[in-house]
Amino acid sequence: MSRQTQPVKLTYEDYVLIPEDGKRHEIIDGEHHVTPAPNTRHQDVVMNLARVIGQFVHEHRLGRLYASPVDVVFSPTSIVQPDLVFVSSERTSIITRPNIQGAPDLVIEILSKGTRRKDEVVKHRLYEQFRVREYWLVDPDLDTVRVYRLTESGYSPPADLSKESNDRLTTPLLPGLELPLAEILG
Repeated sequence: MSRQTQPVKLTYEDYVLIPEDGKRHEIIDGEHHVTPAPNTRHQDVVMNLARVIGQFVHEHRLGRLYASPVDVVFSPTSIVQPDLVFVSSERTSIITRPNIQGAPDLVIEILSKGTRRKDEVVKHRLYEQFRVREYWLVDPDLDTVRVYRLTESGYSPPADLSKESNDRLTTPLLPGLELPLAEILG
């Protein structure tokens, strides 16, 4: 009679013991995920978004914007480092000195070859499960942005925006903000 063993789920306590090696380490549902440092195109897009959104958030006192690496702890077995995270003023109590404890209002991931599947499937499920109000997937290769907004039953079908169509990103989370995709994606 064979005995099946359950895989060990890693926790936040395991996560904090991972040595710094220049890679992004995350634990999702107890499973360790590692991705290499992002390329320069990815970082250009992150910086463009951080500059524009960060200034808007600051000027209008709407909350706090963080760029990776910042730990978002959804549960003891799900800790991620999104590219950008916005927490509204009303919810800043989830921000602690070491990390963010719970679902941010907005999470933005910049897709790359090494993270595409994880961002589109694994993290999408995680963010929906923990009720992140908006999730943006920015694709620098296709010059597109896919926006998911939370409804009572989960994420609505995405709004697909493209640089080619001269689309602008807007969100009810940041009233008055209009981001031309050409400015973000270069």
